[in-house]
Amino acid sequence: MKKILLVLSLCLLLISTIALAATETEKVYSLDGKGYRYEKDGWIYVHIEGEPFERGFQHGYLVADQLAEIRKSLEYLTYWDSGKDWGFFVEQAEKMWECHIDSEIMQEICGIAAGTTYAGIPFTWQEIMAWNGYEELMDYWWPTEMERTYNKIHPGADDRCSAFMAVGSATKGGKIVMAHNSFNNFEWGQFANVILDIVPADGFRIFMQSQAGYIHSMADFFITGAKLMGTETTIGGFKEYDESGAPEFYRVRKAMQYSTTLDEFVGYMLYENNGGYANTWMVGDIKTNEIMRFELGLKFYKVDRTKDGYFIGFNAPLDPRIRNLECTNTGYADIRRHQGARQVRLEELMEQYYSGIDAEIGKVVLGDHYDVYLHKINPCSRTIDAHYELDAREYMSETGRPLPFRPRGAVDGKVCDSDMALNFTMWARWGNSSGTPFDASEFLEEHIQWDYLEGYLIDRPTQPWSLFKAGK
Repeated sequence: MKKILLVLSLCLLLISTIALAATETEKVYSLDGKGYRYEKDGWIYVHIEGEPFERGFQHGYLVADQLAEIRKSLEYLTYWDSGKDWGFFVEQAEKMWECHIDSEIMQEICGIAAGTTYAGIPFTWQEIMAWNGYEELMDYWWPTEMERTYNKIHPGADDRCSAFMAVGSATKGGKIVMAHNSFNNFEWGQFANVILDIVPADGFRIFMQSQAGYIHSMADFFITGAKLMGTETTIGGFKEYDESGAPEFYRVRKAMQYSTTLDEFVGYMLYENNGGYANTWMVGDIKTNEIMRFELGLKFYKVDRTKDGYFIGFNAPLDPRIRNLECTNTGYADIRRHQGARQVRLEELMEQYYSGIDAEIGKVVLGDHYDVYLHKINPCSRTIDAHYELDAREYMSETGRPLPFRPRGAVDGKVCDSDMALNFTMWARWGNSSGTPFDASEFLEEHIQWDYLEGYLIDRPTQPWSLFKAGK
């Protein structure tokens, strides 16, 4: 039925007139006067609206060129990293997840595939669904499958991102302030340069950082029309996965689009939870000026809420049940590792700026290069603005997490406060939180062990902090 729906809907869209307009000065591309995109300081802003298939079609059509580059990487790097081709994971995604995804979101996924195909880049809805869950497939399901089938030791999920959320006496004016930077292997993190503005026919508007072809954020920095604002950091070393449950990308999309309260957000995330992409969520309710830290494993979860104080995210869970029973070697309190080092440094900075934390302080925190292990300014894997590409990893306490000079680290920065969120506005910096540039050819020439990434790494020059507003 879903495939039939896709064909019928596509036919209707092909019959209609599709107008694509561009102005050279603004670099604005518009589709039927509804969906449009523009580019600014390394970011791609994409606005989509309407019924599920309609907004999906807008999305796919407007980012078809980016999806072409992403599939090139998917086909090459998936095989390199796993020994299995991209099609293997697409088939697995369909088997596990199709039955869990409701009609609305499935139509949007089908629309993305149809829009991309109409733009001359053929995609199937199964590929779009698998791409949305790529992190979950490669870092949660596949390691579990490898342990079960090939007797390979499961090292636990990768860890990434730094974040904080503060409110009340901790902040300037008592408003909610949140900040987040994403760090990832550069060959994948370099695609998270989309600012996606979704105005659905049903539910609340969503304004978030995302990637081309995604129905969710993955980087998880979002604002919603229900006056909720949220972010997260992953739980490193997480080992649990239930392939009979619903994927995280679907659960969080429903939570963003339909939650009106913090409790409802928790409820959406718990429903059919499969343990995929296990995170420490930080969500603020502007209506009540309350913030929440929600640590979500598979069997265990913990919710903390406050109207006065702050929460920090550093990739290790506080809940002893999640940390000890569902994870392995989280790096908690080990300041040789980025989790323990950032736990200390984020706490120091929160206390240093307490009562004056605002969006500008958020930018300072995200760009911080102080190494608490060596007690000096030292951009490396342990700093909030992470730079594994500069780190020889002489002080590793666990080999291979990750290797020396891995092209990995912070690829962005985002900040907003509750006043900004009410106006669907955020500060964002692409490339690196501190503005440190990355030259791919120069890096590969110096570190030839990564030469298999040639052609799959993109330069990220220094970019400024840029202000984005939904609908602009």
